[in-house]
Amino acid sequence: MKKRYLFAGLSGLVAGAVATKLLTRPRDANWRDSLEFIFNPEYSWFTRVNGVRIHYQEAGDEKAPPMILIHGFISSNLIWTNTLLPLADEGFRVIAPDLPGYGYSDKPADAQYTIAEQAATMIGLMDRLQIKKAIIVGASYGGAIAATMALDYPERVEKLVLVGAVTNDDAKKNLLLRVSCLPIIGDIATPLFLGSRWILRKRMEDMYRRMGKPVNDRMVAARHHLLATANAQRAMIRTARRWSANRIQREVSLIRRPTLLVWGDQDDHIPVEDAFSLRDEMPNAKLVVFRNCGHLPPAESPAQFVKVVADFCQRRESVRPISTAVIQAK
Repeated sequence: MKKRYLFAGLSGLVAGAVATKLLTRPRDANWRDSLEFIFNPEYSWFTRVNGVRIHYQEAGDEKAPPMILIHGFISSNLIWTNTLLPLADEGFRVIAPDLPGYGYSDKPADAQYTIAEQAATMIGLMDRLQIKKAIIVGASYGGAIAATMALDYPERVEKLVLVGAVTNDDAKKNLLLRVSCLPIIGDIATPLFLGSRWILRKRMEDMYRRMGKPVNDRMVAARHHLLATANAQRAMIRTARRWSANRIQREVSLIRRPTLLVWGDQDDHIPVEDAFSLRDEMPNAKLVVFRNCGHLPPAESPAQFVKVVADFCQRRESVRPISTAVIQAK
């Protein structure tokens, strides 16, 4: 009897703690109040696309070839922190938005957060910035958005760069995605995971350990305060529940734009075997594999990433015949 009462009491305490944590979450992150966490804040701008306020960073000459950098799931334009300005120095007008639902962009409660909807928003951003055609760079889930732009709006894509790109639904086997898709349980467990500063630090330390670099408090705080808000967590849960990327794998051979595939050989999110399949199926694709690199070459090996992307984008010739390059990440 005592054990039963003890268990009931402990359960009540845990439930109360979880409820308190969920109810006391900040609703959203405010750009102006977050200046101490923001990298390159002087390059930040805001605009509206279909009524949704979009935060983006822009660097480079307005007359230079435009390049749109699209981040992935559970992310923001922070992943481009060390590549935004170097790519601009290479002669590009570089634009790195926060997708709706992420970073400092709006997170509408009525948005679907599908790949197709995000692709349409990126086209709307191009319209807003009066960009007719751009180099589209997408990392991870952002790669699915970039590929969808190339499929649905080919006339707007000059060249395509896919970085550890999602092209199917295999990632839905990931534990976080599986849990996020569960009714009620996902609505409780996902915010606890995303809001855990300890979990975030461990994930970052695992990545930066391979790079031989330390993780400092500002790096963690810059990411954590964006993931810990109720609106961002709602958007990410909805993204998981509406995840549908198999179409890209089926139709990737229809993408005719010159394409650069960039993968880490130690990518534990999207296996490098996916990259070889894409290379073989796409008519104009080149693959570059970074040795000793994980899921995000722009963050793990920014200097080499900038060089590879700039060299590809500045070339005029076709990338065929099929080619693959392997370089050592540093």
